Amino acid sequence: MTMGDLGSNGYLVTISVILYLTSITHVIASIHDYQNETFIHRANSFFFHGGSEGLYASRVTSFNDTQPSEEKSLNGKSFIRFESITFRRTKESIEKKYEMQQKTGLVEAIIVKVRDRKNIGGTYLNSDAICCTPELAKEGSCKLGEVIIRQNQDDPDGPKRLQTFFEGQNEETKMVIQTVEINSTGMYYLYFMFCDPQLKDTIISGRTVWRNPDGYLPGKMTPLMTFYGLMSLAYLLLGLVWFLWFVQYWKDVIQLHYHITAVIGLGMCEMALWYFEYANFNSTGSRPMVITLWAVTFTAVKKTVSRLLLLVVSMGYGVVRPTLGGITSRVLLLGAGYFVASEALELVEHLGNINDFSGKTRLFLVLPVALLDASFILWIFSSLSKTLEKLQIRKSLAKLELYRKFTNSLAVTVLLSVIWIGYELYFNASDPLSELWQRAWIIPAFWTLFAYVLLLVICILWAPSQNPTRYAYSEETGDDFDEEAIKLTGSGIKVSGDMTIMLERKERKTSIPTDHHVFGLGEDREEDKRE
Repeated sequence: MTMGDLGSNGYLVTISVILYLTSITHVIASIHDYQNETFIHRANSFFFHGGSEGLYASRVTSFNDTQPSEEKSLNGKSFIRFESITFRRTKESIEKKYEMQQKTGLVEAIIVKVRDRKNIGGTYLNSDAICCTPELAKEGSCKLGEVIIRQNQDDPDGPKRLQTFFEGQNEETKMVIQTVEINSTGMYYLYFMFCDPQLKDTIISGRTVWRNPDGYLPGKMTPLMTFYGLMSLAYLLLGLVWFLWFVQYWKDVIQLHYHITAVIGLGMCEMALWYFEYANFNSTGSRPMVITLWAVTFTAVKKTVSRLLLLVVSMGYGVVRPTLGGITSRVLLLGAGYFVASEALELVEHLGNINDFSGKTRLFLVLPVALLDASFILWIFSSLSKTLEKLQIRKSLAKLELYRKFTNSLAVTVLLSVIWIGYELYFNASDPLSELWQRAWIIPAFWTLFAYVLLLVICILWAPSQNPTRYAYSEETGDDFDEEAIKLTGSGIKVSGDMTIMLERKERKTSIPTDHHVFGLGEDREEDKRE
């Protein structure tokens, strides 16, 4: 299989995924949808996890007379609303003895904050049971057939239970449409549970709607909307400054400046799209498919182009070499592979329920991205090493100083990245139940801010100026001459310096065999020939 085949296959896979996802009419987010879900057996109970989100407490707000009545009822409210929840049991679960009974099966919806999780079950009664047993019922500790819940007298917003009964021999029952207002900030979990073994094959359908005081964004995502708004302004400011530089020295810009401009433009579009995506999500409760797809795609493209920019800069493109030569296809293949892997990960992360992204699926999609990132890092630093050696041999002092600053900046960013990855692993390992949900937004925000700072460093180092030849590539007979001309003012001295450089180059050419790749110079000649 050729590299072209790999690239075309990756392109086809990406198109197929996008076409499949665009066939979905909308994406559920704070609206948790259940479609014939089954219950899991644990201890002496059966349960189904209905969702979990960080919710802020409702607040009292003043109403505007011009607001519609529906908006007034939602303004400042935080709640979980149960809509069209239906339970269906099997015929086999209905016993003959139920014929004369009105209520023949109980299913409970339990809403509990993470910090109150020990109040569910018989732990405080020195029992491993989750449902009330005959012994505990005789002691008056609970009611037989119900989930054991210890109510906290000091916290009226402790665990809540909502009960739904099957009537007679009916196979189906519907939960009453109701809304539970949230008056205490916390990470809330919703479980549907029953204790009767006869109901073990029961399935649930319907949906629940979760809302925070300011909208439908989950609590851990709410700060990100403000963050993306601020980052949009930051990219806009950087773009404005870069544009003024560009206009001022437009006659002296080099090819590399156009690549930097493209990354800034992609960053501006990416941040703006994420802000509008979150704003729409916050107002409707579901993620807008078109905006989300565009935002995800711009993120994947920007990540890919940013890494390619770092790579080609490290290779000395536009400074040490005029083209990438024969390695162009390898660079493009790595970029195409990274785009496909990154796009797949972003699509699955942002399209779907907030809490339905399983660990195995995430690991399967994260690994390719991590491996490709590692490939980029190794190739970047390997290329930087060769570029620095070339500049040392050619005694290009100005360019050498520039690349040393660039190398130091990259080394610092890699070190900070490793430290932050360690913190992220510690954060996730120490908070399996998302109790620190109010700080979780910092994790994705850091990487976005980090990429912006690195781009800012590149813009400063390679800013357009009235003397582009100081850093730009020129023909071999004049590349170093331009640098020497900057330092020497006398015309006679310049000619002398130029002749000395030309003689040194000629001597180096005759002394180095063409088949001996000292510091990779032979490889570069071969690449230039292939190009």
